[in-house]
Amino acid sequence: MSAAEETEVEVEDQPWGEVTPDAARRLLIAAVEAFAERGYHATTTRDIAGRAGMSPAALYIHYKTKEELLLRISRIGHDKALHILRAAADGPGTAADRLTDAVRSFVRWHAAHHTTARVVQYELDALGDEHRTEIIALRRQSDAAVRDMINDGVRDGEFDVPDVPGTTLAVLSLCIDVARWFNVAGHRTPDEVGALYADLVLRMVGARKGA
Repeated sequence: MSAAEETEVEVEDQPWGEVTPDAARRLLIAAVEAFAERGYHATTTRDIAGRAGMSPAALYIHYKTKEELLLRISRIGHDKALHILRAAADGPGTAADRLTDAVRSFVRWHAAHHTTARVVQYELDALGDEHRTEIIALRRQSDAAVRDMINDGVRDGEFDVPDVPGTTLAVLSLCIDVARWFNVAGHRTPDEVGALYADLVLRMVGARKGA
């Protein structure tokens, strides 16, 4: 098992386990489902509380606002994504090995947790300026992890990438978009999509055969 896969198992061992008490976790899970189904702006606190089997008043005991719920979801999701990418970036092997590990694990997480990932990745603009800035800082760290792997490959002669920043953006966009279209009833499993995308990304960076 790769370093990124070990990290992925660790952070997913207890989904939303970092959210306590149980009532707060139930509300957060209900919010994820509602935001994914209806969108942040079309979802009310009453919708969220109802899905959690609680009263609207109970929600405010744990979250001051609907935006606070979205921020918690977004922060946890971006932290998990960053853990996956950094574990791969800091792992052993060539740049190609590490980039393969990163893309495979990153894509698998977005496919296996596509409902959560859609909210994490596509509701960013619903956050206020201060909270959006906090999440953008995490996204930049993820960008840096991928960019560093590509730069390592270029430096070592493994990759042929004329535009590293642009290619980094393309790689991350490709991986993240899996959350938008992945369907559990489809023909590919999260593992299969991860392997496919890892191969596609190696082609994007012009990886040498056998590198």
